[in-house]
Amino acid sequence: MKFVDEASIYVRAGKGGNGALSFWREKFVAKGGPDGGDGGNGGSVVLVADEALNTLIDFRFTKKYIAESGEGGQGRDMTGSKGPDLEIKVPVGTTVIDDDTGETLGDLVRDGQKLKVAQGGHHGLGNTRFKSSTNRAPRQTTKGTVGEERTLKLEMKVLADVGLLGLPNAGKSTFIRAVSSAKPKVADYPFTTLVPNLGVVKVKKHQSFVIADIPGIIEGASEGAGLGIRFLKHLVRNRILLHIVDLAPWDEITPAEAAVIAVNELHQFSPALAERDRWLVLNKTDMVPEDELEERCQSVIDALGWEGKAYRISAISGEGTEVLCLDLMTALDEKRELLLESPEAREKEKAMRALIDEEGRNRIMSLREKRRKAGLLLDDDDFDEDDYDVEVEYVS
Repeated sequence: MKFVDEASIYVRAGKGGNGALSFWREKFVAKGGPDGGDGGNGGSVVLVADEALNTLIDFRFTKKYIAESGEGGQGRDMTGSKGPDLEIKVPVGTTVIDDDTGETLGDLVRDGQKLKVAQGGHHGLGNTRFKSSTNRAPRQTTKGTVGEERTLKLEMKVLADVGLLGLPNAGKSTFIRAVSSAKPKVADYPFTTLVPNLGVVKVKKHQSFVIADIPGIIEGASEGAGLGIRFLKHLVRNRILLHIVDLAPWDEITPAEAAVIAVNELHQFSPALAERDRWLVLNKTDMVPEDELEERCQSVIDALGWEGKAYRISAISGEGTEVLCLDLMTALDEKRELLLESPEAREKEKAMRALIDEEGRNRIMSLREKRRKAGLLLDDDDFDEDDYDVEVEYVS
């Protein structure tokens, strides 16, 4: 199954049914009155979040969704039936944007959450509605109104508390395998991870958090190189970013250079995202000679101007991962309590997410336009579209 995290669709709500023009006709009743019924309302288009879905692939094949119209009214004051609402299932974590205005219509972040994106047309009135003491035989009716129509852009962002940031082969996939039951592909070459992987980290009974393994970024990712920019937007919903640095890199790049590259690309993609809480994790300590370990760790800290705590771990052996996960759980609990207790904190978080969304979207759009002008991108192509046929695994 392909991992598709963006799609555009056209939706149109149903038209309202027309009101009926009718008069009561019955044997032995000389002057029957008006009895034209109202039409039925048109069906609306509603998006429904479904946790069973983890990709927008279906919307690459079906792009038009049209709800049923309401039926017209009939005689004997019979009202036309309402057009049923058209419910469209989307993955949890989908942001819905009006493609024409750029307005964000809503975020579907809970299973079963609904969002009406196109209102059905209002029903027309039958001539019964116009009966009065001075107008005993009205021939007036109204037609049903047309339903709303929109072109929508759907953006899926994985829902995780913690996101992993780092260059290819930094050990992000190994780390998520070490602390959760998720089993992303791990190999001794870069770009092993092609799509985000999610894992649930169980710290204690009834205490757990979700961690996301995002494909590694490379130098120039903010200009469209590699896979990283396509997935950086998935870090929007993460409360904490774990910046994993490889102390024993596979190529000639030094750990300090690798750390700076990742942070620079993050700033280029979205300055607001770069301001998210970020923890430094120095990985593969078991692969560095003891007499060089302190020097390599310090070089990364100096290059980043890091002032906080730097965690030293070996993801493959699990060394240091337990302490890191316990500290993460504590920090996440504190953040959740703050958001529950403080309306100001909730508003600030909402504004921050909106800003990161906007910056990331603008960055991707500018890169598409630049490539299109250079003749590297056709009008119906996406430079960041996934061409790999891979499985997406969500494991707890």
